[in-house]
Amino acid sequence: MKNIVIPEETEQIAKSIVNCIFNVHSNLGPGLLESVYELCLCQELKASCLKFQRQKEIPITYRGLRIDSGLRIDIVVEDRIILELKAVEDVLPVHMAQMMTYLKLSSMHLGFLVNFNVPLIKDGIKRIIY
Repeated sequence: MKNIVIPEETEQIAKSIVNCIFNVHSNLGPGLLESVYELCLCQELKASCLKFQRQKEIPITYRGLRIDSGLRIDIVVEDRIILELKAVEDVLPVHMAQMMTYLKLSSMHLGFLVNFNVPLIKDGIKRIIY
């Protein structure tokens, strides 16, 4: 795999996103539904003046045909960073594979797999570059 360099502007956005994640977890803690964290995180992103899209559909092209798969990314920030949110006991390899596939299909290079169901949110944030 080639070495991906993340632009400084994207890194700054990433730092803002992590701050937003920390704010949500600090206020809510673990134990809620993923959908609650998603809505609250969107409020934090908005308050931080970051542009985002919730439940962004990912088109799939298979053998030249566009397939309506219903595949959706939880949140895309500034058209460059994917946020995949979880509220699970353990992040599984399938969750990592899901994020890698989203990055590949979207042609984006940076994503965060975030599990809010942890006592310390720093243990629930995985930064993924593809």
